Amino acid sequence: MQPALYDDAVWLLKELISIPSYSKEEQYTASVIEKFLNDRDVNTPRLKNNIWAVNKYYDASKPTILLNSHHDTVRPNGDYTNDPFTAIEKDGKLYGLGSNDAGGCLVSLIAAFLHFYEKDGLNYNLMLAVSAEEEISGLNGMEALLPLLRHIDFAIVGEPTQMNMAVAEKGLMVLDCNANGQSGHAAREEGVNAIYKALQDVEWFKSYRFPKVSELLGPVKMNVTMINAGTQHNVVPAVCNYTVDIRINECYTHEEVLNVILQHIQSDVTVRSMRLRATSIPLDHPLVKAGLNLGLKPFGSATMSDKALMPFPALKIGPGDSARSHMANEYIFLDDIKKGIDIYIQLLNEVVL
Repeated sequence: MQPALYDDAVWLLKELISIPSYSKEEQYTASVIEKFLNDRDVNTPRLKNNIWAVNKYYDASKPTILLNSHHDTVRPNGDYTNDPFTAIEKDGKLYGLGSNDAGGCLVSLIAAFLHFYEKDGLNYNLMLAVSAEEEISGLNGMEALLPLLRHIDFAIVGEPTQMNMAVAEKGLMVLDCNANGQSGHAAREEGVNAIYKALQDVEWFKSYRFPKVSELLGPVKMNVTMINAGTQHNVVPAVCNYTVDIRINECYTHEEVLNVILQHIQSDVTVRSMRLRATSIPLDHPLVKAGLNLGLKPFGSATMSDKALMPFPALKIGPGDSARSHMANEYIFLDDIKKGIDIYIQLLNEVVL
């Protein structure tokens, strides 16, 4: 790796940290990334706040590898003691909002793309996609961008994994549930308490276990995360609304999980979305084999990424640690960025198509 790639990557990450880029408000960081690539003679089409590019000697007859990461961030939580928009170097770390999730991954992937950008005679094409709205699984991020991109054979998705290979990722389904009763006066034996009906369903969500357990992703997990009912203390509530977060392994489809739920609960159910599916890439895929040859470890990831929206094999891997994502005083080790660039380049050199 040329030292300039690392120096430029750190410079770019510091610039990105300094600019608020909450989901749906990433226009300014998109422009910074666009200019950064244009200054290096890379042509960058743009869709809203998404930027993409292909290598200089793109050849439609060759397979294409997508390099993707996002530039939006969550909002800083209230426990920050540092300014979240000031990049601070201290003790080998770079602090700032988005430094770990997923700025370090993003700038490392951009550096790897630039390393190969002008190389002629590659066995594959490289496509870089810098996406928006990943943190909210928004409709104007990767989902909007994919139909505009050329054919893609497989992808590297940059998320903090300590440069281990997330070969599988849980899917997400969110349910909005309504338990319906009948209102009445709390002082008399009137009405049907919707909270009590909801509690029966909540207990089922807590205790039920789907029988198929993934070796990589473990069991399907269901958690009731929000609940609301009642208008005043002396009225038996007629409706209790609650929300269920369901993380689905690759052993089940969303439809299969939903069918089981509908057979066991009495509440009315509305599904927010079926978009975010569980994904996996085979261990004998050329990209995974290349990582194994480099000594990288495969694992299953419980967290979501834009990988869930990709209709082709994708490997999630990147510098940083997902345990630091969204934490106060977020940081990434500078050495991890250097290591990330090196391993991305080695992976792309090692892959045999």
